Amino acid sequence: MIVKNTYGVSVAFSVAKYGIAPKNEFTGSALQRKKQEPSKKLKAKKKESKDRVRKERTLSRRSKQKIRKKITCFSRTQKRLSFVTLTFLNKVSDEEAVNVLRKFIDNVKKRSDDFQYLWVVERQTKNDEFNGNPHFHMITNKYWKIEKWWNYWLSLQLKNNIVPRDKNFKPSSAFDVRQLNTNNIKRISSYVTKYVTKNNAKFKCQVWNCSRKVSELYTDFYTTTAFTDQFKRLNAVTKEITNSDRNNPVIDVKMIDLNRNTLPLYKRLDDKNINTLKNKNE
Repeated sequence: MIVKNTYGVSVAFSVAKYGIAPKNEFTGSALQRKKQEPSKKLKAKKKESKDRVRKERTLSRRSKQKIRKKITCFSRTQKRLSFVTLTFLNKVSDEEAVNVLRKFIDNVKKRSDDFQYLWVVERQTKNDEFNGNPHFHMITNKYWKIEKWWNYWLSLQLKNNIVPRDKNFKPSSAFDVRQLNTNNIKRISSYVTKYVTKNNAKFKCQVWNCSRKVSELYTDFYTTTAFTDQFKRLNAVTKEITNSDRNNPVIDVKMIDLNRNTLPLYKRLDDKNINTLKNKNE
């Protein structure tokens, strides 16, 4: 039996039914993907372009799990993070919204040192005038000069023909920033739950994305059951689900309380990601 661990969750698999034991201790990084040939990349982009027109997208359960893991691992490599909400001055289509967001991010990259981020799109539900309008939530490692970037976000919309109904309308809420203390992992988890896990809307655009360095963070590591036995001794297993289905390789799932006693047990994953970022900066 082998155990796949990430912050707060440990899943035990049957090695026989799972297939083979994993080659690497750590997994979940984009660095582990096989590089595609240029011709295959072109075909994939063409297919993606067609899919954008044909069907709407939503955050799948797998995507939500991946986002939760990436944000948690990202937070463990930073002292502070910013939670940014970007909204629009008027009604916009999904395609228009994500196009403006990309231009915004490109500009931030040019004017910031080592800007890293992860964003998700969400529908507005509390604004009667713009009900259903897409807006974006973004976790970043940047300290924002709010007046500067608020004005830029508004001017960028105007340049892309997103004009307010009232020409003097400049809502401060259009660019909202909240600082997150990365030591408070439970608060970060609450943001992920509120703005990602419960997001089931459909969109005619990409529903989430992240910077390259965030995509390259490792999110999971494999161990024996000796690792999860430590949580039992600390009385930190908040929930345990045992699977009796013999055809399912998942034997057991443990939910772990993340606190000052349990977080040090994830040090190997912290160190792996810190070294990954360090090597990229060199």
